[in-house]
Amino acid sequence: MILFEREEFLERIGRVKAEMSRRGLDLLLVASPANQFWLTGYDGWSFYTPQMVAVSLADEEPLWIGRKMDAVGAKFTAFLAPEHVVPYPDHYVASTERHPIEFVAEELKRRGLDKGVIGVESDDYYYTAKWDAILKRDLPNARFEDAFLLVNWCRMVKSEAELVFMRQAGQIAAAAQQAAFDKAEPGVRQCDVMAEVYRVTTAGLPEFGGTFPCKPPNAMVGEYCAAPHLSWTDAPLVEGEIFYIELGGIRHRYHSPLSRCIYLGTPTQEMQDVAKVIAEGLQAVLDKVKPGVACEELAAAWKAVIARHGIEKDSRIGYPVGIGYPPTWGELTASLRAGDKTVLEPNMTFHCIPAIWMDTYGLVISETFAVTEKGAECFADYPRILTHKG
Repeated sequence: MILFEREEFLERIGRVKAEMSRRGLDLLLVASPANQFWLTGYDGWSFYTPQMVAVSLADEEPLWIGRKMDAVGAKFTAFLAPEHVVPYPDHYVASTERHPIEFVAEELKRRGLDKGVIGVESDDYYYTAKWDAILKRDLPNARFEDAFLLVNWCRMVKSEAELVFMRQAGQIAAAAQQAAFDKAEPGVRQCDVMAEVYRVTTAGLPEFGGTFPCKPPNAMVGEYCAAPHLSWTDAPLVEGEIFYIELGGIRHRYHSPLSRCIYLGTPTQEMQDVAKVIAEGLQAVLDKVKPGVACEELAAAWKAVIARHGIEKDSRIGYPVGIGYPPTWGELTASLRAGDKTVLEPNMTFHCIPAIWMDTYGLVISETFAVTEKGAECFADYPRILTHKG
């Protein structure tokens, strides 16, 4: 299924070409599957083998170059004309004699795209040292420049169609948090609670379905909540434990993260007080959101609140989100932290996650929001409290 109109894809490509021209690039090679999806609509679980999207200033449409069996999926999901979907034979896959990027280089030469300045996503998860070496060896007439995050920055301002999916993802996220709360009881295994989260994020709501997440939720129990990026176990929940859950609602690859904690029993006064500070600080951030404000100003609003309560936090409190492919739903561009002067624009979308990790536990209350002329539009509707059962 092609999710967006041709005109929207061409507008996105136009943004990228304008930035390419500004940087003096003739060709951009896109390895990131999230960026490939944004530029073409291609959506398949095929990025474990090399695939590339090539954006040329000379051509209206990009090229998608990938494994032959996956070219069928490109015809179903990408807006591209058939001649812009280029398959490589299967004997390139898992071969010690040849490499798919050699095919990419040959295709670029065949089309006369092997000269001038070529931008590559040199620090992307999916652009390897071997890819880089092959391209530079086989395209000696080109000069290579780092274009890491060029497309990511262009992705930050969402279209109205993208925002529809993110709003739906936010509703799914709220339903998943509620499902976790309903399931969590002393004696219930942690993994069974998370299975319920997966059921809801996959099934979605009666009005629209969900999609598998680009990464597993961060879900920690008890003292493990002091570390932000661990996973659940099959241990049963017990009275007096915190269950820290950072999950994402997902709709057509668009992720809307939402984080909350569940306390089994009656939380201590200290925990309740810290949760209230987080909620107060989060609200201060959301109140500050409007076009023209810098990311560092949002961080300062948070810091002013926690400083008043004698709490310190030295990590960032948020980042842009949208399309998610493994291993992250973050866009890898701006950060909500001191010193980041990125200016907010309408339809940018961020996950603000001002978690606080203490020595023996952690607490989190987060929101994913869009920047609008009227302020922050949050995608989920879920209580900003330390929920508890007891």
